[in-house]
Amino acid sequence: MVKNKDKCDLGTCFLCTHCLPDWIPAISAARKNIVVKKGQQIFKEGDPVTGIYFVYSGTVKVHKKWDKEKELILRFAREGDIVGHLGLGSTEFYPVSATAIEAGIICYIEMSFFESTLQVNNNFVIKLMRFFANELQESEKRMRNLAHMPVKGRVAQAFISLRNKFGLNEEGFINIELTRQDLASFTGAAYESLFRTINDFIDEQIIEISGKSIRIKNETTLLKLTEEEQ
Repeated sequence: MVKNKDKCDLGTCFLCTHCLPDWIPAISAARKNIVVKKGQQIFKEGDPVTGIYFVYSGTVKVHKKWDKEKELILRFAREGDIVGHLGLGSTEFYPVSATAIEAGIICYIEMSFFESTLQVNNNFVIKLMRFFANELQESEKRMRNLAHMPVKGRVAQAFISLRNKFGLNEEGFINIELTRQDLASFTGAAYESLFRTINDFIDEQIIEISGKSIRIKNETTLLKLTEEEQ
């Protein structure tokens, strides 16, 4: 990985937007910017925890081994988001992996400096606690969906979540391009089941596909599918 300390603007990420203005020079001195390529791993499950990462540009998937051959994508991180915070627990190892799905710049903060930041910046601590609470709620909801929601409902929920997270581009497509395998990993579905579901959605005029781009054509139907449980 190529490190460059002159890329991020010290005003975009979760840390910089919620810390004290007087703390910004300290962040500037402590941060390391990491230029990542598409498909490059930032850290992997089981690595020792050394610090926290913030996405300055690009998109990152946070994923976990499901079994020997499968992975489950837990969330996606975009500009401004925090990554690696699940390593703040007592195990001292990252319980998940993070991989860039498009080229970008990642801001890295060593754990010792991050802990000093927590001691100094009360507002940041409050925002971080709320972030953890929201993420816990989302995690519990996803686990419930994996256990009880049919594949069509999980795929529908994935499209809604991606639209809410990344918005739409000028053509009206969800502003992120994912491989079918990543979509399968995000929904917790087998690739074949995802493929059939997407084709059903296209035939029923619920979505439109152009390459890796997805356009929602019937949000009402998608929302109804997310309410259907086994």
